Parts: sequence; C-alpha cells; structure tokens
Amino acid sequence: MTPSALALLGLLLLLLLATIYAFFFISRNGRKLPPGPHGLPIIGNLHMLGTLPHQNLHHLAKKYGPIMSIRLGNVPAIVVSSPHAAELFLKTHDVVFASRPKIQASEYLSYGSKGMAFTEYGPYWRTTRKWCTLHLLSASKVEQFAPVRKAELRSLVETLKKAAAAGDTVDLTQKVGEVIENIMFKMIFGRSNGTFSLKSVIEETLHLVGAFNLSDYVPFLAPLDLQVILLLFLYYFFCPL
Repeated sequence: MTPSALALLGLLLLLLLATIYAFFFISRNGRKLPPGPHGLPIIGNLHMLGTLPHQNLHHLAKKYGPIMSIRLGNVPAIVVSSPHAAELFLKTHDVVFASRPKIQASEYLSYGSKGMAFTEYGPYWRTTRKWCTLHLLSASKVEQFAPVRKAELRSLVETLKKAAAAGDTVDLTQKVGEVIENIMFKMIFGRSNGTFSLKSVIEETLHLVGAFNLSDYVPFLAPLDLQVILLLFLYYFFCPL
C-alpha cells in the first residue's frame, strides 16, 4: 500500500473514531436543551451558518423559536433572537451568562485568558475591571488626558486645512485612525508613536481571534492539531511537487 493510501486510510479512521466519540459521549449527555436543528456528527450545525450567519440564524429562529439550541462543532450554543428573550439573558439573569467562551487564541494572546476581555466572570474579572476603570476610565483620568486629545484633534484639523488649500485628496479614515493611535500611545506609553505600529498589531490580533480554529469547535481533537494535519494532507494531494 502506498504512503498516500495509508495517510488517507489513517485520516478516515481518525474521523470515524471522532464520529463515534461525538455520538456516544457528547450527543447523549442527558441535558435538556431548547429546540433546534439536528446537527451532523463532528461539525454539528456549522454547515447551516453559511456565508451570512445572521440571516441563516434568523431563518432557523422562525422555525425553532426565539430561544433555540445549535451545536458549533461539538460545542453547544444557545441562540437568542427576540428582545424579550435577550432581556432575560442580558438583564434578568446576566450574572449566570456573563462569562466568555474559551477559545484557543485567547490562551496565547491574553496570557492564559487573563485579560479583561477573555477571562471568566468572577472575582478576578471584577478586580481587573476595577483597575481598568480606576486607572484609565475614571472621570479624573479622562479629564487628565483632555489636553492630549485636544492637541491631536488640533493637529488633524491643521492637516486637513493644508490638504484643502493644496487641493489634495485625504483618506479621512486613515487620518482618524492615526489620531486615535497617537492618543492611545500617549495615554499608555506617555509619548508619541515612533516606529511601532499599534494599529497593525490590533488588526492582526482581531484577525487571529476571529479566524476559524478547529480546536475551538471540536475540543477533543485539540491535542492532535488536526487542522494542520488536514492542511498538509490537502496540500500533499492537490498541490503535488
């Protein structure tokens, strides 16, 4: 048997074992969930989201109700799509549903999900929020950095005046982004931006956090790093040397 055939056989066997595991140990967990569409083994209802998830979820909600359950891979999720139901989750029982989902990107980018945006709701999160409010968002701190904001806005206006006088085209989105970046630099580091681009780092971080990661949806496959194996497998068969 050729190496490629062995690799294909091994991959199919791995997927079969994962399907059996998902069916016997995840699907039959005894929890009573709201109504929702039946999912496929391993991928759950991911195939139903499509390229416009908000529209597809809206169509599903018309069939299954304002509170429905779906599976994102093997991760159960509850979809709320009415104002009354949203009030129950976000106001009446907000403490119960205050935690964030655990994703692999936050483990690497936020020191083990220690940042305020990713850590679980609890004493640590409340302490972190208190520090952030006290040192960055309090009324005294906002007033303290008012001269910084005024100086950056004044600089932006002067730049726009010069561009208008010369008849030059200005990318306003870029200019506003630069102003925000400079304000953040002076507030956090106490100086203007140099060679380091904070905007590009933020954009890359958001891209990595939002990128599809198989381990987030099929956690029991995380130790295998199957996403890389699948990419190498597809590259080997469809992009031969």
